[in-house]
Amino acid sequence: MDLTTEYLGHKLKNPIIVGSCGLTSSVNKIKTFENSGAAAVVLKSLFEEQVDQENLKEQDTNMYLYPEAADYMKTYTNEKSFDKYLTLIKDAKKEVNIPIFASINCYSAGNWTDYAKKIEQAGADGLELNVSLLPSDFEISGSENEQMYFDIIEKVRKEVSIPIALKMSNYSAGLSKLIKELSWTKNVDAFVLFNRYYRPDINIDTLDLESYSIFTSQSDLAESLRWVLLMSDKIETPIVGNTGIHTGEDVIKQILAGAQAVQVVSAFYENGEEYVSVMLEHMKEWMEKKNYNSIEEFRGILNQKESLKKGFERVQFMKYYGSAE
Repeated sequence: MDLTTEYLGHKLKNPIIVGSCGLTSSVNKIKTFENSGAAAVVLKSLFEEQVDQENLKEQDTNMYLYPEAADYMKTYTNEKSFDKYLTLIKDAKKEVNIPIFASINCYSAGNWTDYAKKIEQAGADGLELNVSLLPSDFEISGSENEQMYFDIIEKVRKEVSIPIALKMSNYSAGLSKLIKELSWTKNVDAFVLFNRYYRPDINIDTLDLESYSIFTSQSDLAESLRWVLLMSDKIETPIVGNTGIHTGEDVIKQILAGAQAVQVVSAFYENGEEYVSVMLEHMKEWMEKKNYNSIEEFRGILNQKESLKKGFERVQFMKYYGSAE
């Protein structure tokens, strides 16, 4: 079975990429994923907020220093956090043979973009920009929020020549138009649909804010699957499916919809790094049953069916099941 695919300028041995998470912050874990069959990994994200918080902490504990010293401490904290990340990239590239993609979780086109070049110099095979835009500011319009995507990718593209993937939100009044216009910039080499936000919950006993389940379920697959199918034949830029992918069958669904590859996280937390081989075996069994010799033979075959697309465009439950009793 030929499971190979192309992603960010690299030929991957199969479409399963380990998404950015705590499991990819260790070289030993990455080696285990490689041995289990993973085609590539996205390193745990360096957070723009994380660096900002460390800066503030350093400033708070050094308020007695004169202003020039405080500025120095802020710069030092930035460099210290980033040096650890660069070391992870370098060490991973020495130890494994699969592509290593760096990741930055960002929300602005700030000074962090200056570090993109250092990520490239450290040997990263590509850079994933996880742009976290939650349209919660009453003073910012939808178009202003979406402009941030363009600003960030343009600024980063000026810094690096390695491929850039944009992991974006599904928050948009005109998502299909937004993705299309972003693809026209030629600053994005792939789209990852979608990033997954922190999901808050409320403890009614303690009246505290808590986190809802940090892991996805297979029911989360639908949103990504919908937009991969609707967009994959409308733009030339490759699309990667993300969120809710827990089995080999889920990978197959994304490829049928037109995905170039998939990113998986929660399934590995629940089943271990070795679960990659199980997912791959499920794919091979299905392909043999359907007489497919390569994933290229069935990639995107469902995005050509307009009747199927109409079903994926439906947003009202009763519009589809109105006759149910």
